[in-house]
Amino acid sequence: MKSTIEIFPDLSEISWVAAEKFISIGNEAVKQNGKFTVALAGGSTPKSLYRLLTTEDFRKRIDWSRVFFFFGDERNVLPDDEESNFRMANENLLKPLQISENQIFRWQTQIGDAEKIAEDYEEKIKDFFKLRGNPSAVEDASDFLLPRFDLLLLGMGDDGHTASLFPFTDALRERKKIAVSNPVEKLNTVRLTLTFPAINNASNVMFLINGEGKADVLRVVLEGEFKPEKFPSQNIKPANGNLFWLVDQKAAEFIICH
Repeated sequence: MKSTIEIFPDLSEISWVAAEKFISIGNEAVKQNGKFTVALAGGSTPKSLYRLLTTEDFRKRIDWSRVFFFFGDERNVLPDDEESNFRMANENLLKPLQISENQIFRWQTQIGDAEKIAEDYEEKIKDFFKLRGNPSAVEDASDFLLPRFDLLLLGMGDDGHTASLFPFTDALRERKKIAVSNPVEKLNTVRLTLTFPAINNASNVMFLINGEGKADVLRVVLEGEFKPEKFPSQNIKPANGNLFWLVDQKAAEFIICH
């Protein structure tokens, strides 16, 4: 794993560099494999990146017909709900770029049952990546095939969670599945998320982090004692890929080694 930390003045600069990396990684993937697979993040931070990718500066620099979009996590709400990660990405990225529906793989939240949604998403991912094997028959994720996303975008909460892998939740210990439903007691809800094995098999993982509210936990995640049950973002370690931390100055305030 190659890990780099880059610090920028503000979210605008983070978004610009992230967009450049998106285009570069994407074009290389298209050159090598004929397609670019990316798992999007939700929340407010990536929104400016998505909007930037739709501008004249970026939209003509990649063949969007070869880009396939997935989602690292989702709330169990309908796709037109204000809290939906899909809705945010759709309004700010997918619709403006007129991405075809057959290039978009969202969690089918209209199913309602969180476990069935996760099972459905795992099967869709397996079909797309042409994965075979029976995870339930093995003891560890290393014994079965995992998807290899070209790029996976992540954010981080002020409690150290990433995707919907929250502190002390069951999904943190999942090693046999690609996608799971994850009860989050403190939020009184059930989230949907890719698992650590699936995330850590990506070729490139990119954190986008901004704001002074993240400063304390970011220092602990990067430089503190390894406690991934308490700070799940510490468990993001691509097995054979690149890890990028794109951070603004406010979030990086307490980092010592950078």
